[in-house]
Amino acid sequence: MTTVNFTGGARKSFQTDSLNISENLNTISELIKYLIEHKPENTPDFDGKNLLIAVNGVDSSALDGINTKLNSNDIVNIIPIIHGGSKTNVSFIINNHQIGLFEVNKSNSNKDYLISLREKFPKLQLQAISSRFILDKEHAKKVISISVNKKLKNQLLSEKLETDLLLRFANTTQISDAIKNVGLSSNQNFILIAIGNKSSQKKLSESLRDDLDIIFKNDNQNFIKKHFNISSQTLNSIESKTPLIDLLVEKASILI
Repeated sequence: MTTVNFTGGARKSFQTDSLNISENLNTISELIKYLIEHKPENTPDFDGKNLLIAVNGVDSSALDGINTKLNSNDIVNIIPIIHGGSKTNVSFIINNHQIGLFEVNKSNSNKDYLISLREKFPKLQLQAISSRFILDKEHAKKVISISVNKKLKNQLLSEKLETDLLLRFANTTQISDAIKNVGLSSNQNFILIAIGNKSSQKKLSESLRDDLDIIFKNDNQNFIKKHFNISSQTLNSIESKTPLIDLLVEKASILI
């Protein structure tokens, strides 16, 4: 028997905090299909895709996504990703440039997916950065600001703004190294950076809706410090409330 606990909007859809399901459901995908088919009538819609699902306390995105195997007596927690203020994207403006950041699930982390988005939204400049290399909104905004300002001054590291972004998040001038380190990886979510007008941003957001995850949900500080060989001693010498961000931004700004 599988125990399913509901949070937020999912609780309203099923009019209960939990269900005990005796049917033999082999994967999360089968569980979602079962829940959609058995949702009570006249209750709010249940979005079977826009969810954070944990199996026995482990985020399914760290397992095998919707193909994660279920066993007898598993406890599954279902949380709508917008619950509790959680977001899948953020937006801001830099020098009159509208910027959107979207956390895209690793199941879409491939070159063809990015190419298809660029073809579908030609008015937007799009780049994908592995989620492991972006700490939070502030980090992303400061590095993107460097690239946008360099573009205005015709001082990009490459011909394209998209490539400049990749290089600065990777802290290298070598495109091959940047792609290898901070580019798309089949086992990692990625942050899609979108630069362009509000109308196109809105259409992009609608198109991505079923492919998104909670943005900046992981703490990547230790990974980033190890990758860039940044010691605690170095960070302690920086007088700032956000020394790691400031150091990464400084490294990104001095690339030539």
